[in-house]
Amino acid sequence: MSAADPARAYEVRVAEDPADREACFAMRKDVFVAEQRVPEDIEYDAYDADALHVVAVRADGEALGTGRLLHGAAAAAKNGDGDPAVGSLGRLAVTASARGLGVGAALVRAVEDAARARGLTAVDLHAQTHALGFYERLGYEAYGPEFPDAGIPHRAMRRVL
Repeated sequence: MSAADPARAYEVRVAEDPADREACFAMRKDVFVAEQRVPEDIEYDAYDADALHVVAVRADGEALGTGRLLHGAAAAAKNGDGDPAVGSLGRLAVTASARGLGVGAALVRAVEDAARARGLTAVDLHAQTHALGFYERLGYEAYGPEFPDAGIPHRAMRRVL
């Protein structure tokens, strides 16, 4: 996927090679650990090894954002009802310089495409409450009460695919 302005062109792809995966983890460290003060020991978890990671990369090679999809038993452990047909979108991070370019929405759509390709029927996520509007615009609906995660208020959300 590319932005309309060629100077801001980027592609979103599955992070399959080691360099892409390292870029994903580096962006998460910048956004969650450095900016939001999430403890590093809880930012990275056992799910990372088997999760599908997506990365947005500008034409010059600069990584702009990342997200991950949990599926199967890993997703069932995290979603609202334990359903293995519901994926879990998480760790969505966009670098400060790329915010407002549509990167976050492109990453969400890439995760949804990967979920559909795996036969999943819906995607759940835990949204920071300040980001509820962003996810609502992408078709997600909040459910359940607000809860803290890493000291940050969140709500569960779901989108049926």
